[in-house]
Amino acid sequence: MLRSSLLPYVAAALAVGIFIFDTISPLQFAVAVLYVVVVLIAASCGRRRDVLIAAVGCAALTLLSFLLEHGFPLHGTAPARCVVSLAAIGITTLLALKNLSAIEQLRETERQRANLARFFSPQVVDQLVGIDTPLSVARYQAAAVLFVDMIGFTAYCSRMAPDAVIAMLRELLALLSESVFAHNGAIDKFLGDGLMAVFGLPIPSRLDATNAARCALDIQQSMDRWNERYQRSGAVAIRVAVGVHYGDVVQGDIGSDKRLELTVLGDTVNVARRVEAYCRALDAAVLVTGALIDALSAESSGGLTGAFSDQGHHVLRGHTEPIHLFGVIRSVA
Repeated sequence: MLRSSLLPYVAAALAVGIFIFDTISPLQFAVAVLYVVVVLIAASCGRRRDVLIAAVGCAALTLLSFLLEHGFPLHGTAPARCVVSLAAIGITTLLALKNLSAIEQLRETERQRANLARFFSPQVVDQLVGIDTPLSVARYQAAAVLFVDMIGFTAYCSRMAPDAVIAMLRELLALLSESVFAHNGAIDKFLGDGLMAVFGLPIPSRLDATNAARCALDIQQSMDRWNERYQRSGAVAIRVAVGVHYGDVVQGDIGSDKRLELTVLGDTVNVARRVEAYCRALDAAVLVTGALIDALSAESSGGLTGAFSDQGHHVLRGHTEPIHLFGVIRSVA
């Protein structure tokens, strides 16, 4: 295939050749129709400007050739051939521009899909691409918020090379993301050595609390498998803490005109963050609130509540009222 940088020169050379042939050839047919090939070559460059320049240039050469060869006749087949050639150039130009628009739209859709795939599961991405309501429209509804964070990140990485730290974090975040997406969650943001996920936004379901609880348990099982694999080579075990809360949240764009971020806000988010941090005080792998347990029962997932043992009421930082916590205590400290 010709390089795209050479295509304009090829188109120009072909246009000149057609012009010479159309002007001096004794053949009585619409030679200028061949200019459509020039327009198509310009279209293969992928820019509207190139198509329009080629179309205008080819139309001008068609008219110039007609005037040089025939003058200004208003009868006979020569004017008809000229009109046919101009019509062919115009139709080809229109189709080429429409084709470029379709390609650009497809690329934009794929770009949006790739961007959404960083934060949403494939099923949610398919739904978001097909809806008309933009994600930036603020909404207020119930959702489950999950925080997961690596415990002792600084100490763990103090003896590692920078590239090894980055490689470990990439693998860890990929594992966490896989668990979130597997349970129809959305990643709100990455937090260095952890992440924040939401279940129920932007598209709610009847099992948002259930999905969040299952995701929390799945994360711990995934980390157990991770540690079994790496401890064989002498690596230190990695521990993460997971906190989940259920309640009303606000989703919308925040930031400045130069940089906006789609996120969820509200006391539910703050409580979930505090619950995750409180895992260290109880040496728990997972902590969830009583609100999530109630939501599990409301979703007919009461059997799942047995995975979380009652840890009593605790006062979390920033809250005066105690919060009922349930959790999964680590079997090995």
